[in-house]
Amino acid sequence: MLLWFVIAYLMVSVGIGLWAATRVHNTRDFAVAGRSLPLPIVTATVFATWFGAEAVFGVSAQFVKDGLGGVVADPFGSSLCLVIAGLFFAKKLYKLNILTVGDYYRMRYNRTVEVITSLCIVGSYLGWVSAQIKALGLIFSVITNGAVSPELGMILGAAIVLTYTTFGGMFSVAILDFVQMVVSMCGLLYIAWVISGLTGGAQVVIDHASQAGKLDFFPPPDPWMWVTFIGAWVTMMLGSLPQQDVFQRVTSAKSANIAIVGSLLGATIYFCFTFVPMFIAYSATLIDPQLFNDLLEKDSQLILPTLVLQHTPLFAQILFFGAVLSAIMSCSSATLLAPSVMFAENIVKGYFPHLSDRKFLWIMRVTIVCFAAIVLLFALNSELSIFHMVESAYKITLAGAFIPLVVGAFWKRATTQGALAATLGGLISWVLVELLVGESSPIPAQLIGLAVSAAGMLIGSLLPQRYGLESHHEHPPHTHHAPHPQPPHHHG
Repeated sequence: MLLWFVIAYLMVSVGIGLWAATRVHNTRDFAVAGRSLPLPIVTATVFATWFGAEAVFGVSAQFVKDGLGGVVADPFGSSLCLVIAGLFFAKKLYKLNILTVGDYYRMRYNRTVEVITSLCIVGSYLGWVSAQIKALGLIFSVITNGAVSPELGMILGAAIVLTYTTFGGMFSVAILDFVQMVVSMCGLLYIAWVISGLTGGAQVVIDHASQAGKLDFFPPPDPWMWVTFIGAWVTMMLGSLPQQDVFQRVTSAKSANIAIVGSLLGATIYFCFTFVPMFIAYSATLIDPQLFNDLLEKDSQLILPTLVLQHTPLFAQILFFGAVLSAIMSCSSATLLAPSVMFAENIVKGYFPHLSDRKFLWIMRVTIVCFAAIVLLFALNSELSIFHMVESAYKITLAGAFIPLVVGAFWKRATTQGALAATLGGLISWVLVELLVGESSPIPAQLIGLAVSAAGMLIGSLLPQRYGLESHHEHPPHTHHAPHPQPPHHHG
């Protein structure tokens, strides 16, 4: 019964996605939904982009193991990222009327900076999307009681998400995000209510977690533990700012104000709601301590699905797996679309500047299929947990793309030479520390990369300019053949 309900739900989702695809007429529709989304849909897409596999399985498993201090990156860092994006960047980026965050790097600096930062950002999605695909494999395996292996489940999951994302682009993603946000919130709240009944009430669970020290947020007064703690927080909070999916949510809105309010609302709902899977997973350790302590040793990601299958009625199981599939599919479709659009726009298009809009749309779709294949290979061969896949995804953007974005937006004297020094210095130092010192580095490698990047920007911008000109007036944004093209605004 459960399996048939899940199959029906997946078919309905694909159907909605393909129906939305009928509204895609050009690249602007495909990439940013024609800049036409109202506030409820923008809020839902902001929420759904983040509320995926790591929020349901990764964060909850991490909380059961390490308490609140273990989840400082997500939801604390990730929610703050959306708040910062809404308050400080939404209006600036919306006014530029561009398709990708890579376009910003070209307008503010030059083509070289655009290519390096875009490759950085596209690369960072590998771990993030792989985490979603890995979780889809996990779910299919659990629902079918092992009849479908996790590997086959990953291939099936990737194929389903790929189908509607390739045809419908941002329209499919946005409309499905709204439907799936409603389903996932209702489903998980219902499960939390059922589970709290089994434990004797929510207060019992909270008291137990408190006594076990799971609600202690800050680390003990050891300087190196604090450095690691801050490193995890900063990586997610700042490393995810120069991300195409965050940018895509902002620029798909009907107006700049909707972009700002949607980011803040989505962030708030996301932060509050991530505690629901944490509550459910922690309840498991009270309901059946023996079974769940074994799972904690073997694969803590299985705690939630096992609890639901063994201790809740069929209706609750249908709601739970519907909710989780919703969350993961909406997250993976958005994170599959973002890097593919960016690669097509900021890498491929520069080499073929005279492409027609129709051919460019075709290239975007081909890129999505290729990226999905690479992600699937990575997911099938990676040993990392879902939480660590996501956490490590943002190290590359923190070291390579964060400083040029922020300093370029708020410091008029930032130059192309500074941006190149920041990007290359940050990336090279991060890679060297990871390779030579690795886990034993007392300061996280990505923080060293961030510091070198900031120094590179400062020194490179203040020294006599040897490289390029100030090029944000020279390089206009690519024009897109939209049905009602707006004149591009130049805000350097």
